[in-house]
Amino acid sequence: MDIQLEKKKGIQKKHLPYIAGGTLLLALLAWMLFGHHAATLKVDGQSLNIAEVRYGKFNDYIRVNGQVQPISVVQLSPEEGGIVRQKVVEEGAQVKKGDVILRLTNSNLDLQILNAESELAEKQNLLRNTQVTMQQDRLNNETEKVQLDIDTQRKRRTYRQYTRLYDERLISQEDYLQAKEDYEAAQQKHRLISERLRQDSLYRTIQMDQMEDNLQNMRKNVMLIRERKEKLEVRATIDGELGLLDAELGQNISAGQMVGQINDLSDFKIEAMIDEHYIDRVTNGLPASFERQGSSFGLKVRKVYPEVRDGRFRTDFVFVGKRPENIRSGQTYYIDLQLGEPTESVLIPKGTFFQVTGGNWIFVVDKEGKKAYRRNIRIGRQNPQFYEVTEGLEQGERVIISGYESYKDNEVLILR
Repeated sequence: MDIQLEKKKGIQKKHLPYIAGGTLLLALLAWMLFGHHAATLKVDGQSLNIAEVRYGKFNDYIRVNGQVQPISVVQLSPEEGGIVRQKVVEEGAQVKKGDVILRLTNSNLDLQILNAESELAEKQNLLRNTQVTMQQDRLNNETEKVQLDIDTQRKRRTYRQYTRLYDERLISQEDYLQAKEDYEAAQQKHRLISERLRQDSLYRTIQMDQMEDNLQNMRKNVMLIRERKEKLEVRATIDGELGLLDAELGQNISAGQMVGQINDLSDFKIEAMIDEHYIDRVTNGLPASFERQGSSFGLKVRKVYPEVRDGRFRTDFVFVGKRPENIRSGQTYYIDLQLGEPTESVLIPKGTFFQVTGGNWIFVVDKEGKKAYRRNIRIGRQNPQFYEVTEGLEQGERVIISGYESYKDNEVLILR
């Protein structure tokens, strides 16, 4: 007979692990729901830089360092190569257009001049001899033509006389025909020789013109070579200051080699290097200004160079209106470059917090001034004074703008 066992009531030993696991899970959920607190850090409120968020006019400009430069620089390069014989002026001297700066020598060029002059003299002698010969030929041809004309006239006269005599039956037919044939032969010979003389005259004229042109070209060649000798003197092409002269006595300089430069001091420009972040916004004609000796001076962008080096690009400014007194090349000015029109925006002063947050978040101080809470924000444009806040802050709130390096990942600051 089977015996029915009675079931034990209450918590059994085998249930203990499940109960412990459930209790631990509930405790963890309770801590997550009620016991988790944001990381806090106590800081000295007196050491913080706290600024008020305000709504006002945002001037869209950047500040750049600019260096004064001459309005233009002209390179010095000799048109003819040679050895430096004399340095007439030194660097830093004021020069006028046409002033001699360097004198060079070139023995090869001297030899070319002698050869060209010798060849020119030889051609001139040849031309004179040819002219004499042609003149003699012309006189001989004219003499031959005169004799031919006389011979033709005589035979024409004889032919006419014989014609009358033959009509009167005073001479024989043979004499008449012979006189006729002689006259016709003289006419034909006169035509042929006249044509030959005409062609000879044309040929002599063409030949003389060609020789004269050749001689004229040789004269020009000699003049050009002599002008090349004059170009051994390197001269100033503008009025200005000799800012650089890289040439020493005895140095061999080739044609076209840069040996110096002249600074045009009739006006000045300002050259500045700007962060590549603004390369799409900086264009020709943008206004700019700077303060000097208590006065404001206007500028405008004249040229933007597209090449970017070391994260910056070059920009040239020219003056609009008056210039500072005692302006000199190499002076540095702090320029405010206007990138756009002023707009009304939410503003906070610039501070070192941006180096840590990148403008993505900031600590906002509560109304009591005892705590500061981390808040996500969005910063748009910036100028040397303010950040433009597009999201996350309202007018009248106060924020910490000093450095955040020691706050790490804390979300709440307790201000003591």
